[in-house]
Amino acid sequence: MSSTETARRTPFHAFHVACGGRLIDFAGFEMPVRYTGDVREHMVVRQAAGLFDISHMGEFRVSGSGALEYLNGLITNDLAATVPGQAIYSPMCRPDGGIVDDLLVYRGAASFLVVVNASNKDKDFAWMREHCPPGVALEDHSDDTALLAVQGPRAAEMLRGHVPDAALELGYYRFMEGPLFGVDATLARTGYTGEDGFELYFHPRHATTVWEGLVRAGSAVGMEPVGLGARDTLRLEMGFMLYGNDIDDTTSPLEAGLGWTVKLAKPDFIGRDTLVRQKQDGLTRKLVGFELDGRRVPRHGMPIESQGRVVGQVTSGTFGPSLARPIGMGYVETAVASAASSAVASAASSNVASAPMLDIVAGATRLPARIVKMPFYRQGSRKTG
Repeated sequence: MSSTETARRTPFHAFHVACGGRLIDFAGFEMPVRYTGDVREHMVVRQAAGLFDISHMGEFRVSGSGALEYLNGLITNDLAATVPGQAIYSPMCRPDGGIVDDLLVYRGAASFLVVVNASNKDKDFAWMREHCPPGVALEDHSDDTALLAVQGPRAAEMLRGHVPDAALELGYYRFMEGPLFGVDATLARTGYTGEDGFELYFHPRHATTVWEGLVRAGSAVGMEPVGLGARDTLRLEMGFMLYGNDIDDTTSPLEAGLGWTVKLAKPDFIGRDTLVRQKQDGLTRKLVGFELDGRRVPRHGMPIESQGRVVGQVTSGTFGPSLARPIGMGYVETAVASAASSAVASAASSNVASAPMLDIVAGATRLPARIVKMPFYRQGSRKTG
């Protein structure tokens, strides 16, 4: 029996099969890794619009008079600084600063929607339930939620006339409730690709109506379905984290370059004391981005050397189709990261290319790599306001 025979299926499984999607077991779900090819699908998103099934993600509803304080005590970002109709990205940490998961929190008028990674859903729910105080309701709505993402510079164009005009005017990380092809939905202007786009939440019973509606609307702008393969190259070009590769229970947000999500000035939250100490004492390692010449791709787990000494490890690597070169991320010793950052800044100010600072160890081969500032790709259509 193959792994996909025991995996769960999203409400869009039949459409993936009809579109010729190659299905794999991902986080316990039978998911399309590609339809026509990773590079083609990647460029469709960069140039037009792509349709992603991300219904494998987990969705929790949190409500009650103490819901805001409860959630703010779980995450590092400051939910109290948001308003209804706004979403935030945040790590959720253990007392030792390790990341339980990175997630989205949508602040509604009377409740909150927490969206978590599929592979962490059970772990996250148990963690949140363990810390849930009396008077706060925590409910798992994952099985009652279908989720599609439309990403690309023509995403808003293809949705025009099928969602309220107000949805097309939403700022980045804003959302609203409204009709989507005539069915009730949550319409969020978020994404994981660096392009403009929307994440669309609705009940699975409307799966056919919404999928077919999006396919019809997308035909005018060149939209195509996109699998997990291109999703990974798109997010890596943006320097976005992938849980299990770039962050996990052994990494802290500060080490991962997510300091902008850590609000130490807010009231106490789980992991705060450790993060305060890390900031005061300094970090021993940092996540950096790097690029290579040629076409040999760095892979997860490859050692990183500096001057013949192992100083870290690759967490993610790929060939960036938008960039036409290999790119990657990995943790390296802080001193190495700092020296490389100074070299990059000096090279930029003098308008010369920086020399390779690292070697990626690929078996018996050393691949010279330059540390560069992320994101790697900066020409996306993503809304910033």
